[in-house]
Amino acid sequence: MWNYNLHPKIKTSVVLCVVLIAAGCARKEEPPTESVAPVQTATAQRTAIRRIITTRAILYPSDQAVVMPKISAPVREFYVNRGDHVRKGQLLAQLENSDLNASVMEAKSMVDEAEASYHNTTAATLPEEMAKAKLEVQSAKEALDAAQRLYESRKQLLEQGALPRRQVDEANVAYVQARSQYEVAAKHDALGKVGKDAGVKQAQAQVDAAKGRHMSAQAQLEYSRITSPLTGVVTDRPMYTGEMASPSTPLLTVMDISQVIARANVPADQLKLLKVGNQATITAADSSAELRGEVSVISSALDANSTTAEVWIKAPNSGDLLRPGASVQVSIVAETIPNAVVIPSTAILPSDEGSAKVLIFGTDSLAHERSIEIGIREPDRVQVLKGIEPGERVIVVGGLGLKDKAKVRIEKADEKIESHD
Repeated sequence: MWNYNLHPKIKTSVVLCVVLIAAGCARKEEPPTESVAPVQTATAQRTAIRRIITTRAILYPSDQAVVMPKISAPVREFYVNRGDHVRKGQLLAQLENSDLNASVMEAKSMVDEAEASYHNTTAATLPEEMAKAKLEVQSAKEALDAAQRLYESRKQLLEQGALPRRQVDEANVAYVQARSQYEVAAKHDALGKVGKDAGVKQAQAQVDAAKGRHMSAQAQLEYSRITSPLTGVVTDRPMYTGEMASPSTPLLTVMDISQVIARANVPADQLKLLKVGNQATITAADSSAELRGEVSVISSALDANSTTAEVWIKAPNSGDLLRPGASVQVSIVAETIPNAVVIPSTAILPSDEGSAKVLIFGTDSLAHERSIEIGIREPDRVQVLKGIEPGERVIVVGGLGLKDKAKVRIEKADEKIESHD
């Protein structure tokens, strides 16, 4: 029952509470407002897109040389250490060569001796003998001429009856003897000429042999100087000063890493897309460095076990960014398609169905789900073969979980699709 004895102020408060409760019960429930999802969009564009083949590879130097000595000798001194940059022809190490120096000096003295003998043969002994032989021939010829004239004179006098037959016979005998002596002198002179030629050839042969021994000794001495066969970096030096170097033991290893070659195994079905000269990039495993190069070799034979072929990518390695032996990733541009419809790869929605799906930002500010057909993929872009026209805006951020025809608003300006021409 109502207590009429309450204080007037209390009565007023109670009445107000009753009125407010009654008003609240009479008010109708209002429907909840629809939420608007914030999104980011990108505009589909016509631009070039590349077909890229990506695979793992091992890095090799463009050139290398294992330096091995040609002689056995202790190492006197090394002039380089591991990691040093060297030039072609630079002295890397010196082997002991005291005995080789002595051999060179001995061989040089033998050359001097042979040359002196040759000079003596050609300028002194043989000319003197040849002059003597010529004088003998000349004297014999004069005696022969005199004997012939005497014989002919006496023969005429015999015919005239002024001289006895005996004196003519004596003149004839003297003539025959003079002719015989002349023939002997002439033969001696001819033999002297032959002997001179033989003597000169023999002396020349001795000079040539001495020079050959000298050159051999010099070569042995030069082998004690170990020089770099190429410009590069010393990557290995397994020996120490004082150890015995031999032709069967590597002394140093020099690599030219100013250019590197990435050797990758590419599946057979992708080889038909490649050709020598295709542009490519070589990326370190931790993505800390990247080199740009091109395909230099495509093997014509497949590996029977893996059905892949080896492809070489050659690239300048300025600053020695990458080191041989490292495992790297190579991306080869197999082809470039111009005027393709391209959208960011972030616009593609996860889907269990066969076709890919995207959300289109419509002019009605609603997200419209659409199935598309995808062509070439790049890491950050995809080619759309069917389902999107250039100029349409796709949702790239905020679309995950949105339903078809969900209300959206653009939170950020359109993302720009970068071209990789």
